[in-house]
Amino acid sequence: MNLPEPQALSFRTLMSDIEKGVVKIPQFQRNFVWTKEKSSLLLDSMLKGYPIGSFILWKTKESLRTIRNLGDMDLPDTPEGDFVHYVLDGQQRLTSLYAVAKGLKIKRDERIDDFSEVYIDLTADQDNLLVIADADRESETTIRIVDILSENLEFLAGYERGLQPRMTQYRERLTAYSFSTILIRETPLDMATEIFTRINVTGQKLSVFEIMVAKTFDATRGFDLSEKYDELVDRLHSVSYDTIPPAVVLQVISGILTGGCSKRDILGLDKSKFIDIWPKTVDAMECTIDFFRNRYRIPVSRLLPYGALLVPFCYFFYRHPQNPRGDKRKYLKDFFWRVSLGGRYSYSLETRLSQDLKKIDLILRDEQPTYETPIDVSKRFIRDNGWFSTGRSFVKAILCLLSYHQPKSFNDNSLVRIGNDYLKQINSKNYHHFFPRAYLRRQGYENEEINHIANITIVDEFLNKRVIRDKAPSEYMRDFERENQNIISTMKTHLVDIDDDRFGVWNDDYKGFIDRRCKWIARELRKRVILQDIDDSEQQDIRTDDYEEVEYDLG
Repeated sequence: MNLPEPQALSFRTLMSDIEKGVVKIPQFQRNFVWTKEKSSLLLDSMLKGYPIGSFILWKTKESLRTIRNLGDMDLPDTPEGDFVHYVLDGQQRLTSLYAVAKGLKIKRDERIDDFSEVYIDLTADQDNLLVIADADRESETTIRIVDILSENLEFLAGYERGLQPRMTQYRERLTAYSFSTILIRETPLDMATEIFTRINVTGQKLSVFEIMVAKTFDATRGFDLSEKYDELVDRLHSVSYDTIPPAVVLQVISGILTGGCSKRDILGLDKSKFIDIWPKTVDAMECTIDFFRNRYRIPVSRLLPYGALLVPFCYFFYRHPQNPRGDKRKYLKDFFWRVSLGGRYSYSLETRLSQDLKKIDLILRDEQPTYETPIDVSKRFIRDNGWFSTGRSFVKAILCLLSYHQPKSFNDNSLVRIGNDYLKQINSKNYHHFFPRAYLRRQGYENEEINHIANITIVDEFLNKRVIRDKAPSEYMRDFERENQNIISTMKTHLVDIDDDRFGVWNDDYKGFIDRRCKWIARELRKRVILQDIDDSEQQDIRTDDYEEVEYDLG
């Protein structure tokens, strides 16, 4: 890495470099937020010869997504073959100077700030403000900054002769003002963005996605990752899979190109290859989502135990666009449920994803992978580890199992609508405690016993909030029995057999209900996994995910 190089740049040079497209503001910088009043103070300091801090510029030939216009002025592209100087620190100050010097109009929500209305008070002394915003336009003793910097000598000559020397003096002070600049030459992108992050006064660390938006931008190929991701989310909205984090999309592409999914792997991706595979990657994601929705009957993305499950499955469908059959389908199903039930992606995510892409390579060759992480699908294990939290992959896996059976509404046997907007938290409109919480509390049960996945069914909001409420199961089920002639088959879609006295529905036996439902859940899970030696619970400590679902910001 080249050492930072201190430089001095004049106001005139800096403004000229912006106009020529040599100095650019990368898109990952926050929006221009300074007011005219704050900008006026900056110009006032310059007129008085005060320091206004350093600018840090990154000199490179990297082509990043940049801010294309300021207010009502379009900014030019960098001349082909030239170095560009990206502003890493000082964007608000530099933009203020340019907006005032050019008299730009900046749209802010419902208003427009006119930066041409920043004036010098030609009669003020050094102890008072020389630069003010929104002065009296008719005053003969104030002049706009944009006018004093212009070449219109005839306009300037219209002022009182006694003010002419001061105008000349102020013009020279501004145009000759020497800015302290630190130039960072040809540093790698990840290092440049790390510098930006450390000096960013907001304290907001750049996400890998923001960096990759800047890095992969290509105007000639019409590629803007931010826009492409938004288009993808819009397409996925129609199938209720629009909560996929942007970092997962990056991990998918990195996994396909390199076999690795770490931050370092992503930042090292070749821009041209990234753009080349985008269309086919989107196809692979759509194949994956169709597979999840149709084969596993997971109707919405919030039910997925991990968003990162898209990474290995997209990797598979990128290389095998056809619907998997035979051993491939069987091994993929085993893989999905092992990852979900074993809390596999709740820790060491990047390492495990890289390991799992190698497992997908085996599945692509019709070979069964072996696993480092054991699982337990016994009734006992589910009963002992079923505390309900929507952040646990173990619990979400069982919710996926319940969803697979396409639960029907208790009262009319219609299909229950499951929505992303209903599945954000434990008190979701779709989650119903079959033995209501208030009822069990009256019976002396503690929350730990009440909030168990085996006590959860997926129902309509109307039934949950307005009909069932806090009634005993024997009471509200009698009502549904009268309304719904198919009540027995309806309840079996919830893995509840009301015709079996051992379920305890009609005599309100909560412990019997939990025992029988755990047994049914265990039976269904055993259909979905291929047990291996590592799953012998007497030989291995079986762990569930004690962590909430991973946040996909990649540091």
